[in-house]
Amino acid sequence: MMTEPLFRSDAYLRETTGRVTGHTPEGGIVVDRTVFYATGGGQPGDCGLVEWDGGRLTIATAVKVEGGGIALVPAEPLALPPVGAPLMQRIDWDRRHRHMRVHTALHLLSVVIPLPVTGGQIGAERGRLDFAMPEPPVDVAALETALNALIGRDLAVTDDWITDAELQANPGLVKTLSVMPPMGQGRVRLVRIGAGADQVDLQPCGGTHVSRTAEIGRVEIGKIENKGRQNRRVNITLA
Repeated sequence: MMTEPLFRSDAYLRETTGRVTGHTPEGGIVVDRTVFYATGGGQPGDCGLVEWDGGRLTIATAVKVEGGGIALVPAEPLALPPVGAPLMQRIDWDRRHRHMRVHTALHLLSVVIPLPVTGGQIGAERGRLDFAMPEPPVDVAALETALNALIGRDLAVTDDWITDAELQANPGLVKTLSVMPPMGQGRVRLVRIGAGADQVDLQPCGGTHVSRTAEIGRVEIGKIENKGRQNRRVNITLA
């Protein structure tokens, strides 16, 4: 059974009620709707709490399950809410918001370094992108200045939807070489930073983002690691 991903339409929604639709063999709680982001695209699943009549569980993460469902994974193997039970869900908002800041900053990093992306990871304090970059950047300080200048422009972060066919007809929208955007649902979500003449980025993404770039705050570019002859890993940290 499919789960309605409420975080997709409102990344700032911190809690919701839902209903338990099933359990996974591993002990996950499948729900009909959720605010918990499910692990994917380099972004970790949300953690938080769920409550129902007669019970309460700490949730360690959320994962995607077959059929378009999302399962909430308890931190401990305790009794699960029964199928059909109404379920109050609350995410760890501080951690989620940091993921949103880091994720949006990484989109801007791909603007400052306009090279194909070969991998990435998002954390609550830092994140990284791997680039097809044979030689390391000459002036890291200049990159950091340019990145923070984009953040400081306080650009709007919005989304649009296009069909799978439209994305296939415009392959240049995809910056990642190793991970393709989720397709097969008939449409693909595009995340846009800026608008009109101020647009700086547009790419497919299913993750959560802040609504304006200034909300990211200042970031620092840290160590640039050599990850093979053609790859460099660029790390950023929330200041």
